[in-house]
Amino acid sequence: MSPEQYVQQKAAASGSSFYYAFLFLPPPRRAAITAFYAFCREVDDVVDDTQDAGVAATKLAWWQTEVAKAFAGSPSHPVMRALLPLAPDHGIEQRHLQAVIEGCQMDLAQTRYLDYPGLQRYCHLVAGVVGEVAANIFGQTQPQTTAYAHKLGQALQLTNIIRDVGEDAQRGRIYLPVNELQQFEVKAQDILQRSYSPRFTALMQFQARRAQGLYDEALALLPAADRRAQKPGLMMASIYRALLREIEHDQFKVLHQRISLTPLRKLWLAWKVQALGRL
Repeated sequence: MSPEQYVQQKAAASGSSFYYAFLFLPPPRRAAITAFYAFCREVDDVVDDTQDAGVAATKLAWWQTEVAKAFAGSPSHPVMRALLPLAPDHGIEQRHLQAVIEGCQMDLAQTRYLDYPGLQRYCHLVAGVVGEVAANIFGQTQPQTTAYAHKLGQALQLTNIIRDVGEDAQRGRIYLPVNELQQFEVKAQDILQRSYSPRFTALMQFQARRAQGLYDEALALLPAADRRAQKPGLMMASIYRALLREIEHDQFKVLHQRISLTPLRKLWLAWKVQALGRL
């Protein structure tokens, strides 16, 4: 299997909404975002799929070394062999990849966040930086587009956190800030025991309003000159906002299930942005 086939298979197998946005890109940009996304999946899977934290830390340290070696001209992993030839033309730098790894290392060292500013740091590394790289690959021309990309990445990550509250708790991680759990009188034990209550619903409504506000802020930051190039990101915004509305409609029953959109609906939402320019 060639490096290009490997990253394509990795991206497609993930079943992620991101894959639907990639389909509308021209081949060179699609190849770059697919390779970058495959890298993100590789390091993220280290945390999610490795039971022993010490083993996971060793694997992430290996990835740090692999990235450094790759940018020095000696990639060994198929993901890095696919990504490196495309990096110079799409503004992908070693610091971007190392930041994503740092975010994954936070998952090993920290399972709770005292407040929202602490959570924002994590979101910056695992989603804001990813948004910045994606915006470059899509064809960013305006400096302000970077601020849009970071804000959108944060909104997408918060949507993930809302969707995955129950699943993450079973892995020992609760991303909802401790002071906000206290504010709404929701105990960590309630989440671990999958116990729903009006207090939990109110807490999640608060999180959803924050995420929706971030989507609005991101779209307001996107310069008109880059709107066409950034359509894949706008597709993601459309898909994830629809997912957030679905979660709200289901009254935030996220502790015992993973709420999702059908592939056909994701494709329809992506096509609508591509063809009509509407979210």
